[in-house]
Amino acid sequence: MNINPKKPLLELTVEEFLELQELNALEKKYEYGLIGLAKVLGCSRSKAAKLKSSGILDDAIIQNGHHIIIDKEKAMQLMALYKK
Repeated sequence: MNINPKKPLLELTVEEFLELQELNALEKKYEYGLIGLAKVLGCSRSKAAKLKSSGILDDAIIQNGHHIIIDKEKAMQLMALYKK
């Protein structure tokens, strides 16, 4: 993809616009750490730590040592199921 960043948005072709949308979606699939989890859930870091420890979000979280990776979409789906 070779889109000039100075090109006005109104001049983008549909193809260029869709490429940008796909690129944006791929970049924002994951969050990292407890701060990232808190950002996804819209809560404090301590509340995010409690939810992580509860096991509710185990299917959305990959952890290797101190590194935590959160699948944002899956985490939101699990929270929706938990709230019901």
